[in-house]
Amino acid sequence: MTDAAAEVIVRQAVEADSAALIELERTAFDSRSGFPSFRTAVRESFFTERCQPEHVLVAVDGDELIGFARLTDKYTFVEGAGVLVVGGLAVAPSARRRGVGSALLTAIEAEGRRRGARKISLNVFGVNAEAQRLYARHGYVVEARQTAEFTIDGELMNDLGLALFL
Repeated sequence: MTDAAAEVIVRQAVEADSAALIELERTAFDSRSGFPSFRTAVRESFFTERCQPEHVLVAVDGDELIGFARLTDKYTFVEGAGVLVVGGLAVAPSARRRGVGSALLTAIEAEGRRRGARKISLNVFGVNAEAQRLYARHGYVVEARQTAEFTIDGELMNDLGLALFL
């Protein structure tokens, strides 16, 4: 870890983080990592009925919000209890290569264990090799491949389902 990574703190989001989270979501993703329609959507709040501040981990460096991860129950019914889903993980372009993604994934795993989860799932575009390498370093394995799942910028995009078994 570099000294810069040591400055990163991961904490639970608060309502006051909403505007910074919207801006981060808008700027952190590109067509290889996120949906253009999500980046351009106009929203008053980052938080939704299903994803409240307690479902979001944020990485901060001082007063600057530099990353986030949504972590919610994957299923709303009892048979799916114990499976969490990362519904987005983002790192500000200016904060990349500082261990922010790793800090968020470590916090996700700790939160999953704290909540008694047996599995954490996430999806990543097939073209996003850098993110796939990061997830693999943290123990995520490919569970599913969906071919030509999305059309982004006129190109068919494959989607990979990854999981970390706790």
